[in-house]
Amino acid sequence: MAETSTTNGNRPAISVIDIIRFVVELAAFATLALWGFLGFAFPWNLVAGIGAPALAIVVWALFVSPKAVFHVHPYVRALVELLVFVAATLAWWDMGQAIVGIAFGVVAVASGLVAGRRNIA
Repeated sequence: MAETSTTNGNRPAISVIDIIRFVVELAAFATLALWGFLGFAFPWNLVAGIGAPALAIVVWALFVSPKAVFHVHPYVRALVELLVFVAATLAWWDMGQAIVGIAFGVVAVASGLVAGRRNIA
């Protein structure tokens, strides 16, 4: 595994790509909430608006987060993260905003590739 610079000797330094990845992840969760609240009639909009991002957050926390409950192979982590981003992209498409969905997908995948490349090198 590649060595990374540290701020205090304990944790890796936070880079610009880490901040971008964090913003993209928050945007994915917010997109799923927006899709749930706007895409369904009452009372199902409450269920979907709360349940969709909650499910995505639980899956992310179990497999992808820095302190994940299940330590899986990096390819599995990437697949789970990609599935969350695909769900957000499809949510934009379902809301009739295909351009926003494509733009979100491109930013999410590009930031993932850069972050993954940085962690491998």
